[in-house]
Amino acid sequence: MKIVTWNINGIRTFRGGIKKALDSLDADIICVQETKVTRDLLDERTAIVDGYNSYFSFSRGRSGYSGVATYCKDSATPCAAGEGLTGLLTHHEGAVGCYGDQSEFCSEELQLLDNEGRTVITQHRVMCQDKEQTVTVINVYCPRADPEKPERKQFKLQFYKLLQSRAEAILKDGRHVIVLGDVNTSHRQIDHCDPSDIEDFVKNPGRKWLNGFLHGGRQTEETNEEEPDEEPEVTSSDPVHGGTFVDTFRHFHPTRTSAFTCWSTMTGARQTNYGTRIDYIFADCQLAKEQFVAVDIMPEVEGSDHCPVWAKLSCSLLPSSKPPPFCTCYLPEFAGKQQKLSRFFVKVDQKSSQSEHREGLPGSQEEEELRENLKPSGAGNASGKKRFLTSDSVVPKGKKAKTCPKPQGSLLSFFKPKLPTAAPSTEGPEKKTLGTDKVTSSQNSQKACTTNKDTSSVASSETVPELLDDASPKLCTSMKSDKPIHLKPLIPAPDVGQSGAKKGASLGFWKSVLHGPPPPPSCKVHREPCVLRTVKKEGPNMGKQFFVCARPQGHASNPDARCSFFAWVEKGK
Repeated sequence: MKIVTWNINGIRTFRGGIKKALDSLDADIICVQETKVTRDLLDERTAIVDGYNSYFSFSRGRSGYSGVATYCKDSATPCAAGEGLTGLLTHHEGAVGCYGDQSEFCSEELQLLDNEGRTVITQHRVMCQDKEQTVTVINVYCPRADPEKPERKQFKLQFYKLLQSRAEAILKDGRHVIVLGDVNTSHRQIDHCDPSDIEDFVKNPGRKWLNGFLHGGRQTEETNEEEPDEEPEVTSSDPVHGGTFVDTFRHFHPTRTSAFTCWSTMTGARQTNYGTRIDYIFADCQLAKEQFVAVDIMPEVEGSDHCPVWAKLSCSLLPSSKPPPFCTCYLPEFAGKQQKLSRFFVKVDQKSSQSEHREGLPGSQEEEELRENLKPSGAGNASGKKRFLTSDSVVPKGKKAKTCPKPQGSLLSFFKPKLPTAAPSTEGPEKKTLGTDKVTSSQNSQKACTTNKDTSSVASSETVPELLDDASPKLCTSMKSDKPIHLKPLIPAPDVGQSGAKKGASLGFWKSVLHGPPPPPSCKVHREPCVLRTVKKEGPNMGKQFFVCARPQGHASNPDARCSFFAWVEKGK
């Protein structure tokens, strides 16, 4: 039996195809966190994968946030499954059960803890040493304590308490338990790239909870005295050694350093392995001692800011004959059954909808679309009445309402040359009042070649030579044919020197007004150009820019990592 946990940082991580990605992990049970997908955005290609059955939990408050999923091979089909830790989201048979003591949580708090889609639980039958047993896999994505939101720290601790209560309740019921996923807390200093002072490090509330949850969590680290990769003795829970669960990675690798599973993508910290180990596979003490064979991390697998963690057990899986009701294959949109037409309609109270006031602008495009669907045109506002009056009910069927069309133009109007108005001259008042339409028709042009003493023809003959490139003989010869004349207006040649000077003056002006980014200075250690950053954290420096070393973040002792160079961008530059 092989299990894998991986924070994928969005289901789009599987760009090459979900099945290809699952097959490459080569595991029976694959637990992913931070899918960032809601039920309305879940497509069939992601939910129904050939050879697997899947179980999703979605965030109900925010779109593109949180979410976990468990993919089980058909040879590892669970016998029971459900979402959440409280039981409030379980409304079907085949649930895991055993919800523990929830007396210290109020009903509103329990609902909020399960509202972000952070837990999927699957229960599997396994054969251990010729004896059938049950293993419950709890796939969790624990909350992050945002330093700018103090209320999230309390939310995280409450989630930890609820998780421990549920896991211990299932364990007391006689079933083995595996808790895996992104716990969002590094346990010991060895699990952190740059830990703070030992006293401050241990005071972290998340680490205090891990010390009580894990067996041997309260023991001081003795990494220097232990041999590398030596397996420590694992016994059942006792008051001295803490909880009933084991960090299986440290069970097999108690002294391995730089074994991190998460890195900052903003600073390129993965290049220097400057990260933390916050993705775990916890198991109850008996299961870890008797059945776990190997556990390790997979830092070579990219695509996310986390890497996968895998574990192998000696027990073999006994698949269920069919997936439990919580499986995504039973969702109406994926079940392949014909749905009722009534599912696509919403009953609307016509009286209440007509009395609603619609003067204000809608809050969002989605609200406007919903309003248009629920309240068709003519339901109660002025614009609706106007549309109703011009609707098909006024016009007989098969006929369209008559509108006043624009006057139809002549086809020849598309081929007439567009000539500029003749420039004013001082020779006579006649030229100032002439229109260009007198030279566009062939009839008036022919008059220009005769000796008619008519004022209009004289004026036309005086105007035409100014609008031609060559002399008037060409014009006269062209008049003999019936073809329309193509006149080429004279365009004065631009003064190259003058336009170049104007362009240079314009560039100089805009350069003096608009400043580009300041030239980056070189860092003092590597003598390399720095990168420009902007402060985004709220405070007195928000929006200010500064320069730092362009290399990826790393430990101070690493010469290839970012140096300590820092410089504010001066105002006006």
